[in-house]
Amino acid sequence: MQNITQTITKYSAAAMVAIFSLSLQSCSESPDQFFGIAVLNTNTINDFATPILAKHINDETVEFADIPSSKKKGNEAITMVNNKIAYLEKSLNDIKALNANSDDRKAIKEKSVALYEYVIPVYKNEYTNYAKLCDSKADQAKKDEIISAIEQKYATKFEQMYIDLMDDGKAFAKENNLNVNWGN
Repeated sequence: MQNITQTITKYSAAAMVAIFSLSLQSCSESPDQFFGIAVLNTNTINDFATPILAKHINDETVEFADIPSSKKKGNEAITMVNNKIAYLEKSLNDIKALNANSDDRKAIKEKSVALYEYVIPVYKNEYTNYAKLCDSKADQAKKDEIISAIEQKYATKFEQMYIDLMDDGKAFAKENNLNVNWGN
């Protein structure tokens, strides 16, 4: 009788482990969670390759003579860009971890990954160089040159990639009855 109990326990444990692992593999995020991670989170980069982003970076270096607490250390712009890179890399990893168990999820995931993989190198290179210039109070013409080059080189493709992702996101939101205010 003890052998039978041990055998049943042994197979039951193996079966439970197998069922548990299969259930974890088949789980996917709710439509709302998936949408939030893959689509909504891209709002953090919608100002990419625009003068608005350049202004935000440069504004990190602004000091006011009559406000002592505004005194800068000289690394605020680069710190902002480095923090943004860390956030974007985390977001990319979160997107890559999503379960794309349907064609619409797969398309959204692929487009979202591509979008992040497109902007991260620009933050690591061009925007980092721009931030260094801002922190060192470099000549405005040098800063404008970098920002103009970023806009000319990356803005059009980014905008198209972003619009394509948003179009798929809108269809996904509608299909899954997600309450999303698209601002139009």
